[in-house]
Amino acid sequence: MPRRTAATLATSGEVLRLIRTGEAVTRADLGRVTGLSRPAVQLRVGELLERGLVVERTDAPSTGGRPPVRLEFNAGGGVVLVAALGASRTRVAVCDLAGSELAGRDFAIDVEQGPDVVLPLLMDTWDELLGDRPRSMIRGVGMGVPATVEFAQGRTESARVMASWTGVLIPPIIRERFPVPVLVDNDVNVLAIGEHRGAYPDLDDLMFVKVSTRIGAGIIAGGEILRGALGAAGEIGHIPVLDGAGVLCRCGNTDCVDSVASGTALLRDLREAGKDVKTIADVTALVRAGDAETMAMVRTAGRRIGEVLAGAVNILNPSVVVLGGDVAEAFGPLVSSIREVVYRRSTALATRRLRIEPSRLGSGAGIGGCAVMVLDHVLSPEAVDESMTLSAVRR
Repeated sequence: MPRRTAATLATSGEVLRLIRTGEAVTRADLGRVTGLSRPAVQLRVGELLERGLVVERTDAPSTGGRPPVRLEFNAGGGVVLVAALGASRTRVAVCDLAGSELAGRDFAIDVEQGPDVVLPLLMDTWDELLGDRPRSMIRGVGMGVPATVEFAQGRTESARVMASWTGVLIPPIIRERFPVPVLVDNDVNVLAIGEHRGAYPDLDDLMFVKVSTRIGAGIIAGGEILRGALGAAGEIGHIPVLDGAGVLCRCGNTDCVDSVASGTALLRDLREAGKDVKTIADVTALVRAGDAETMAMVRTAGRRIGEVLAGAVNILNPSVVVLGGDVAEAFGPLVSSIREVVYRRSTALATRRLRIEPSRLGSGAGIGGCAVMVLDHVLSPEAVDESMTLSAVRR
């Protein structure tokens, strides 16, 4: 990262960054850190106060005389709308500017009904959750969807998987109703962002693996989400395993780990074996009852996932692999099998300090990750400065 100078710290957006991070909490601090004159500091702080992004506190301790006025980031100065979509379950929420959830709702919906059904439902739900809050408080929208996403455009690119969403540009649809910045990413990427920021903020390298209806991964490398050139990084679900017996995957290839070890695959294989299972909860009941055939299938799924993850660990060398999703959370034997294969097949150096752990945040990582994603964008110095310039032009 290039060294910051007084010139780069002169904008209102940079002043907000300093206040948010606690690097400068008084006007005197801002002048000292940025090199700005007192009138320039006053101007920028005044702009932030007017926008509701900063508040003044007079309860700071005094060393004698008048206590200094402390500047604080105002988490209540706006809201963001967030939605974490899964293949069958979705959570929608309104969060403040610190990412804390103010109101939320869970509901079951099959995303394969398509954007014409799902997106209006999301927007109607946001409207309801906003309640009496003025729409002018909305600063941005963040969404995670269970599809490959070209992040820069917010375009879903899931041929054969979520086929009705293929090529859909989501941001313009949302902006017709909520004219604010809209960010869309893969559902596992937002889980990785949420888990990293919320549970492992001191680690720079993390891989979040979701084992649920489908299998996918989100990668934190060097403290940042790794999306790749177009947003396809982390698609481990479509890496083939060695002994998949020619199972056709929805992507068109055969023996992808998603097609042989996901929750969908487990249910299919158990039904073919004559088990009466409709949901993962039914599989969990069989595991708890000690059903030998079910336990064997779960362990096989874990070994296949571990086979793929071992390669990923060798390539990425994460500090921690976080296992999330309802399948990973439900089955201890599956997690044990994953650990066994990863530690056996990955290199000694890559696993020397590697931890493989269950998600600490559970489903909350999705909403948290969506909030972090959009807040990092709309509260960045560049975005704050651009917003203030636009406001000045409109006047």
